[in-house]
Amino acid sequence: MLSLAIGQVTARPFDPDHNRRLCADTVARAAAEGAQMVVLPELVVPGYNLDRTAIAACAEPLDGPTVQSWIELGRRHKVLIAAGFAETDGEVLYNSAVLVGPEGVLLHYRKLHPFDAEKAIFAPGNKGLPVARTRLGVVGLCVCYDLRFVEVVRALALQGADLILVPTAWVAGFDRQNWDSEGYCPQARGVLLQANLSQVFIACASQAGRNGSVDFLGSSLIADPWGKTAVGPLSGTRDAVAVATIDLSDTERSRERSPFIRPRADRRTDVYGISIGGRVL
Repeated sequence: MLSLAIGQVTARPFDPDHNRRLCADTVARAAAEGAQMVVLPELVVPGYNLDRTAIAACAEPLDGPTVQSWIELGRRHKVLIAAGFAETDGEVLYNSAVLVGPEGVLLHYRKLHPFDAEKAIFAPGNKGLPVARTRLGVVGLCVCYDLRFVEVVRALALQGADLILVPTAWVAGFDRQNWDSEGYCPQARGVLLQANLSQVFIACASQAGRNGSVDFLGSSLIADPWGKTAVGPLSGTRDAVAVATIDLSDTERSRERSPFIRPRADRRTDVYGISIGGRVL
């Protein structure tokens, strides 16, 4: 069994020091509630905003203070942490995420699909879609808008991921409705569908409420491999931390819905496939 936390926290734009403290407080709170793994939002450091000059001034390399602070938090609390940051690699900026633990960086991911005005700031990711075999299970990583491309979740699942961690910053204006009657934003509803279709757990941590010029939708959640909600959706307007206990072996059980309904085995790989790094899945 895995105790998994989603930290829906709204970062202060262009204030890395404040936001690193926010991360530390959130991880400490989740760990005190028994979490073994914590997911934090997209660009939680330096904060989600789309001023290129300000982002560039706050961006860091992979071995910069933010990722190092998360590794130290992993050691202090004996947890794994997934979170998003603005990465600089030479003159190029990436909307990146990492999975870290006491032992260091386990996954390094760069958002494949920059969203809207992000395209004027961040280069498309070039790290592919890697998964990691961790002490807690096989984990994949992507970021926010990547979920709108169904190949992403499917590729991570076919590479063995039982759990996909998704730092997000879900914003208003992309769909016609912000939330439905049960408090799900459209992006969160899509997560439930994809978890069901690919038989994986998906954990998303967003930001919430109005922050400067950006309206965040919250709705952070953990979806199980039958497309049901394990925890969430969290408030659309307030920060919150939630912890759920999940069984990653449910992914294997979910792949046989009846003796004749086996979604993973029923794929027509003689007709289609997904290619990752030259390997067809």
